[in-house]
Amino acid sequence: MTTPPHTADEGAELLPVATAARTRAALRTLVRPDRGLALTGIGVLVAATVIGLLVQPLLGRIVDVVADGRPAGDLTLPVVLLIAVAAVQGVTTTLGLTRVARLGETVLARLREQFVERALNLPADRLERAGSGDLTARVTGDVARVTEAVRSALPEMARSVLAIGLTLGALALLDVRFLLAALLAVPVQLLTARWYVRRAVTLYADQRVANGAQQQQLLETIGGAVTVRGHRLEERHTERGADRSRKAVDLTMRSVNLVLGFYGRLHIAEYIGLAAVLIAGFWLVRDGAVSIGTATAAALYFHSLFGPVNAALVLLDDAQSAAAGLARLVGVTDLAEQPEPKPGKPEAAGRPEPGRLEPAGKPEPGRREPDGEPLPGEPEPAGKATPGKAAPASVPRQRVASPEAAVSVHAVSHAYGPGRPVLHEVSLTLAPGEHVALVGASGAGKSTLARIVAGVQQPTAGTVTGPTAGTVTAPAGPGGPSVVLVTQEVHVFTGTLADDLRLARPDATDDDLRAALATVDALDWAAALPDGLATVVGEGGHRLDAARAQQLALARLVLADPALAVLDEATAEAGSAGARALERSAGAALTGRTALVVAHRLTQAVAADRVVVLEAGRVVESGPHEMLRDADGPYAALWRAWSGSRAAPHP
Repeated sequence: MTTPPHTADEGAELLPVATAARTRAALRTLVRPDRGLALTGIGVLVAATVIGLLVQPLLGRIVDVVADGRPAGDLTLPVVLLIAVAAVQGVTTTLGLTRVARLGETVLARLREQFVERALNLPADRLERAGSGDLTARVTGDVARVTEAVRSALPEMARSVLAIGLTLGALALLDVRFLLAALLAVPVQLLTARWYVRRAVTLYADQRVANGAQQQQLLETIGGAVTVRGHRLEERHTERGADRSRKAVDLTMRSVNLVLGFYGRLHIAEYIGLAAVLIAGFWLVRDGAVSIGTATAAALYFHSLFGPVNAALVLLDDAQSAAAGLARLVGVTDLAEQPEPKPGKPEAAGRPEPGRLEPAGKPEPGRREPDGEPLPGEPEPAGKATPGKAAPASVPRQRVASPEAAVSVHAVSHAYGPGRPVLHEVSLTLAPGEHVALVGASGAGKSTLARIVAGVQQPTAGTVTGPTAGTVTAPAGPGGPSVVLVTQEVHVFTGTLADDLRLARPDATDDDLRAALATVDALDWAAALPDGLATVVGEGGHRLDAARAQQLALARLVLADPALAVLDEATAEAGSAGARALERSAGAALTGRTALVVAHRLTQAVAADRVVVLEAGRVVESGPHEMLRDADGPYAALWRAWSGSRAAPHP
């Protein structure tokens, strides 16, 4: 199980954190497929440790030879054995640590894959409530902590624990009184460990949350710099950033002081144990119970425990930090595994439908303040486009409209929080193959309705029937994903242009890719790239401007071939110069399929079969462009204002 999601300052509902029991269970599940490798590695390390424990008795033997005044030749055998022990221990230790390291890397890779896979399937609005900084901190900082622990702490911890247990056993074999003397240090060490763990668990968890909140604030302030300046919020966001930074620094200094206190207590335990072993050796030698060499071996055994004991206890620092990070990662994977909430609850959130191209999840620029609060009059967040699964190669590139493509929205209402309603009992039907344009002023609820129709968002009330079936778990149709959402924010993935396109359809041939690009009028510029389809694009590669990136997203839509396409201001980023061309590309991509288009420019409404006008979350008009234009209603007013500002000819 996971702990309930907790809330950071500013009202952000952070993603949940797994309980300690759930984290241990998840770790066992991750290790289970490699139990053989784990047993082999531990077995070899046990053998290496046992061999290494022969060093102290051999040194004690040398001490006895010298103390008894025996011939120098008696030193030959113990010296040769010491050399042999060192060689064999070195080989076996290397072999055992290699096995343990391989186990750790394998488990780490499995954890990363599982986290990424399930994080991609988290509900978009759930991520928006948490803020991108929380997930980013888990993907970066928490994964890094777990990685560091697996690569360094895990092998050292395994080696140290084995050395401690076997060394204590060797002390008992010399004389049980040596073991009892050494155990005088244990209460101090256990109390130290308990003192540390009780403080570290909460401290490191709070530190991770503070770092996530700090990162979220930085992302919001920098990403929304234009909005911050436009609303004169510079001082407010500077204060917020400074406050969250102070909290992170304060927690960091508390962790430093905790570690310093931890080390100091460990040194006290070392002095107590060593003094007890030396005193026991003195009395035992004086009574003739053991030889000087045996007492020397006992002292060396306890001294050799300094390294493993301190390492094991010190590694608690890394272990606690890694455990806190792992719990945050498991919390995300568990959240993705939970059953979908039922429609009708305000907190319900949808999971991206398998195969959907470009699911929403990132707020549109200008739609929200950098601190996550909606701007006045525009509560609905928009999404970020990413690709999904592909259609089989045998399916035609353009889907023929079918009855399954019809969508019906009945009495849908939605609110992003108490007192913040966005939609009010909206009803809307899309006939098979029909293109419907959503228009309205900023804040009317267009993007929210589009996300609900696409299945990315679940409504607070009402039902949606059709490809998305009112949820986001409807299976893909026979020709690929049943619905695709494309927004004004698209992502160009790092890699070749061909690989970026094949994210929508992995089995597509180069001819298929060229055909999709040609459909959206992008083939000419794609062919003109330095290496054509093999040109590396995205971060660190050939940069595509907003219009070309949007054409790339539309080409992916063509390749995915959904029954229903939802475009949420997908041509808004092109600017006036490229908008007409991009609108033609979008029109071509929508051929043969049902489409809902949130119109950024009213030319898109002209081209639609039907126009639906939203005002304050309600449908106020619906009909063809010409009819609404001549009806002297809300749409006519919008048309006059839009066409007048652009001196557009009357169609």
